[in-house]
Amino acid sequence: MKSFLIIGMGSFGHHLCRCLAQRKCDIMIVDRHEERLEDLLPYVVSAKVGDCTNIEVLRSFGIPEFDACFVCIGSKFQDSLEVTSLLKELGAKKVYSKAGQDLQAKFLLRVGADEVIYPELDAAERIAISESSDNIFNCIELAGEHRIFEIGTRKSWIGKSIRDLNFRSKYNLSILAIQSGSDLNVLPSPDYVFRAEDHPLVLGHINDIEKAIGD
Repeated sequence: MKSFLIIGMGSFGHHLCRCLAQRKCDIMIVDRHEERLEDLLPYVVSAKVGDCTNIEVLRSFGIPEFDACFVCIGSKFQDSLEVTSLLKELGAKKVYSKAGQDLQAKFLLRVGADEVIYPELDAAERIAISESSDNIFNCIELAGEHRIFEIGTRKSWIGKSIRDLNFRSKYNLSILAIQSGSDLNVLPSPDYVFRAEDHPLVLGHINDIEKAIGD
């Protein structure tokens, strides 16, 4: 069972804690304000009130024991920088730090963050992509410009198999699954024949998906 430290229990910290708890992880949460911890007590193994810009406070948590630490401080960016740096100094295995803009991300990476989280930006981008196209219903961001997209089936695909369309070579996209109503066909056979109601889940670069749904 993995263990995690979450510092800063605002909206994002709350959602992250609940999601990790659902996956049966051990979680310690920390915030300066006790009232932000109370509703999460049933989900965590430990909840602390403290100022994590104080290295002695962080040291008392046994930082190297956590599989990852999440810095979810939203109010003071200077605090995020300090806490991120201190966590790495104390031997954190991996540090995820929350940022609201690219400039913040650059500074967080410089002081030691292993990865930067953009919750608001990621949500805005997903909505923009799905709402700006009638053929994209959802997307999950991966590294760089690659995504997993849920797309609609084009009329020209209906009645043809994945093999007939030479899908991978033609579109430079990989089909991970096909959602059809409540059924999910994971890694479908090349002989799978597309139906009008199908929603393929494809992996690829955003430029390739735009070509595929627009050709």
